[in-house]
Amino acid sequence: MEPGNSHDTDSCRAVADVLARVGDKWTVYIVRLLSDGPMRFSEMRRAVSAISQRMLSLTLRGLERDGLVTRTVTPSIPPRVDYELTPLGMTLIAPIKALGQWAIANRMQVEAARAVFDGANAGSKTVEELARKSRPALPSRNATAPRESTREN
Repeated sequence: MEPGNSHDTDSCRAVADVLARVGDKWTVYIVRLLSDGPMRFSEMRRAVSAISQRMLSLTLRGLERDGLVTRTVTPSIPPRVDYELTPLGMTLIAPIKALGQWAIANRMQVEAARAVFDGANAGSKTVEELARKSRPALPSRNATAPRESTREN
C-alpha cells in the first residue's frame, strides 16, 4: 500500500470488521443452528450448552445489528421471541458448511501438526496456552440431528 492511500486502509478495516463478526466461533455456531429454520432463544441455549446466556444474547444482538438475523417478538404470556436468518444471513450458510467440511477433512492433519509442534516446544508457556485455547468449547452435535419440536421460551 502506498503512503497516503487511505482507501486500502479503510477497505481493510471494513473487511476486518465484517470478518470479526462472521468468524466468531459463536456466530458460526448460531448461524449453523438457524440454517435449519427459526429458533427460540431457549432452544439455542439448550443446543449450545457451552455458551452463557449473556454471550448468546450479545451474539444474537450483534447478528441482528449486522442484518444477519431478525428477532420477532410475539405478544403472549410469556412473550415468544424467535430468531431467524435474514436473506443476507442465509448467504453465510454455504461458506460455513464448506469451512466445517474442510475442518472435518483436515482435522487429523491439524492434530498431527499440533503434536509435532507441541513435542518440539515442550515446556513452553506459549504452547501450554495454545493447547488450552484449542480445546473444543462447543458440544458435538450431529448436523443432521432433528431439532426439538417444542417451542418454549
